[in-house]
Amino acid sequence: MKLSDQKSKNVIRIANAGGYWGDDPYALRRLLNGPLELNYISIDYLAEITMSILQKQRIKDPQSGFARDFVTQIEPLLEMILQKKVRIITNAGGVNPRGCAEALFAVAKAKGLDLKIAVIDGDNIADRVTLLMSQGVSFTNMETGEEFDKYADKLLSANSYFGAKPVVAALACEPDIVLCGRVTDTGITLGAMIHEFGWSENDYDKLAAGIVGGHIIECGAQATGGNFTDWRKVPSFVDMGFPILECSADGSFVVTKQPGSGGLVSLQTIREQLLYEMGHPQSYIVPDVIADFTTIALEADGANRVKVSGVKGRPPTDLLKVSMAYSDGFKSTGTLIISGPDALEKAEVFGKVFWQRLESELALIGCSSIEAAHTEYIGHNSTHHALTPPHHPSEILLRLSARDHSKEKLAVFRKLLPSMILSGPSGVAVTGGAPTVSDVVAYWPALIPQELSLPTVKSFVLKSKTGEVALSKELKDIAWPQTKGSIEVHEGPLDPHVFAAPQQQGEMVKVSLMNIAHARSGDKGDTVNIGLIARSTACYAWIRDNITADKVKNWFAGAALGKVTRCDVPNLWSLNFLLEESLGGGGTLSLFIDAQGKTFSQALLRCEVLVPLALLKTIAPENAPCQGELLKKGGV
Repeated sequence: MKLSDQKSKNVIRIANAGGYWGDDPYALRRLLNGPLELNYISIDYLAEITMSILQKQRIKDPQSGFARDFVTQIEPLLEMILQKKVRIITNAGGVNPRGCAEALFAVAKAKGLDLKIAVIDGDNIADRVTLLMSQGVSFTNMETGEEFDKYADKLLSANSYFGAKPVVAALACEPDIVLCGRVTDTGITLGAMIHEFGWSENDYDKLAAGIVGGHIIECGAQATGGNFTDWRKVPSFVDMGFPILECSADGSFVVTKQPGSGGLVSLQTIREQLLYEMGHPQSYIVPDVIADFTTIALEADGANRVKVSGVKGRPPTDLLKVSMAYSDGFKSTGTLIISGPDALEKAEVFGKVFWQRLESELALIGCSSIEAAHTEYIGHNSTHHALTPPHHPSEILLRLSARDHSKEKLAVFRKLLPSMILSGPSGVAVTGGAPTVSDVVAYWPALIPQELSLPTVKSFVLKSKTGEVALSKELKDIAWPQTKGSIEVHEGPLDPHVFAAPQQQGEMVKVSLMNIAHARSGDKGDTVNIGLIARSTACYAWIRDNITADKVKNWFAGAALGKVTRCDVPNLWSLNFLLEESLGGGGTLSLFIDAQGKTFSQALLRCEVLVPLALLKTIAPENAPCQGELLKKGGV
């Protein structure tokens, strides 16, 4: 029986209690204790590199390989979850969802509770990669076009991304908890909608709407005021509210949060989250559907409520993404605090001297130079690079990082760094001893035919009277829809909306982009995505006509080493920029302090532009920048 049938509701509520491994451990408790009754709660734990970390843990301990934090989070709340009949859907299973289930059954058994868990696995194809390569599967890197054969002997993990279909099959078993391995972040949300509303595999617009809903809530509080440009508008960051979807059978939904909780849900916060980690806005590709984000319609629906509708979708491809990881050497990072006066000048001397000493010591033992080295002056320009105006910091955190395939060379690096404390300029504060050397796990995205990785669902039941766990149902090799949707997008304007460009006349003023736009950024491998969102339709027309890919490339000179691409998203008053080769390799390869590109949006908003003064008057009060960002006239 479906939960909506039990509660006689036309709308189901799906909340999110976590956007990554390490997110707020008390979000689930706050959601359960809130006044809004919930049907489902999704929790996302997995990033691309997380799978390889979990795989390494399982190699050392066969009982591990899942997010143990999830078990810790569930333990004090399990009885409440069962009483409220709220179903939990999560990918906390990692590379060992059955082990995670066993840990949860141990908790339930200790509490004398009945518990039913559906386990989804089959995504782990690491032990089949060599065989599949011999059968003609190339595992070509989606981003670089490189072949995987020369890295195959270093493989650590390989997991295909399942969509919502196995989640739907799992929910049909009527479990209390659905435990997944590598199901897409959006799939754990869409699965609940398909199960409740009976959407078919070719209800592409509804499926796309579900994907948009999943994308909005998959990063937890980022949809409810977290990482929000206009952060002063958020009433409170204490007891942060996490997002809730109120979903209707027609595919429309409202984004909200528990009344009385911290945070903010507004058109601005939702626009920012929609642009987060976006590639081409017309092709958001998942195994279930291809969603077109240029068709999303947003409207305010009351305090802390935003309605989303109008989403269009098209058939998915017949391929699955595979997240692979392989061992790629070692890296180490150490820091020194350099105080003023002349903090920056002293830090530059420390950095120069250190690398010279390291080069000399390596030569003495017959080693070549470090393969990759990076120096950052935190407090000066480590995140905003050349965009930082000249200034005189009173202190600098000098961050020195190195990466190499030789652990011997990094051993010299780590021992040499503390020796700088007493043998350089004055005013050094100790931040610790020799830094650690860690393994580098490189990320490799690839595609395989869907039929080569099929999910399995097993439903297990614990009866408190007997204390035994029994397999109640098993579904093997759940087949995917046989479609071959195209990822191609049409040229020209993306939306029929035509916003009039403001007149370039009257008084002109120099302002930072933050006065006419807000933004959010994230990583896609070694590429940074920046969603630039206008504060009015007129502001959108202005940034559309004036903020080009070449201009952004020029602003980020020295940081964006590759191509910069721009896509227009008129319905969200937005431009989406993709800055290739901007994260030092991305993921764990990167030596940058901001390896995920989170700060690039704020750097872009600092850039100054000359605009008509009349343009600023088109911004409604609710979209206006906070008072902390003052109108600037003239230069910095």
